[in-house]
Amino acid sequence: MTTPSALERPTGVPFARRLGARAVLLPAVALALLPPRRIRAVLDVARRGAAPATTAQAQAARDAMCAVSLRCAGPKGCLPRSLGAALLCRLSGTWPTWCTGVSTVPPFNAHAWIEADGRPVGEGVPDGYFTRLIAVAARSRPDR
Repeated sequence: MTTPSALERPTGVPFARRLGARAVLLPAVALALLPPRRIRAVLDVARRGAAPATTAQAQAARDAMCAVSLRCAGPKGCLPRSLGAALLCRLSGTWPTWCTGVSTVPPFNAHAWIEADGRPVGEGVPDGYFTRLIAVAARSRPDR
C-alpha cells in the first residue's frame, strides 16, 4: 500500500522566470543522462564568464525549476533540478556552485545540489550534511 503525499511546489514564480525554467528543463534532463565526466565538461563550458550567484538568485532558480516540473520537485529529481537551476542562473549571467556527493550520515544517499556562498540552497539540511564528490564553481576571469 502506498502513502498519499503531495509535493510542495513554489508559488508566485514570475512568468518570465517560469519561461526560462521551461527553456532549460529539456537540456537539464538530457544532461542528467550523461556520465559524470561529460556533465562536468559541459558545465565547465557553461560557467565561463559568469559571476558567482547569490543565495537569493540560486534559490529563485531552484524554485522556478520546481514550479515548472514535477520531476524536479520530486524526491528523486535532484540531478535535473540542480542542473536546471544552474543553467537558469547562467541565463541571467550568474553561476552557483553545482555539486554532487553523498550524505555524511546513514543511510547512504547520493545527491546533487547547488550552493551559493558556500552553503546548500533550498535543501533544508545543516552545513556538513553532504560531502562533495564533484563541484563546478564559478571561476574568476584570468588576468590578461
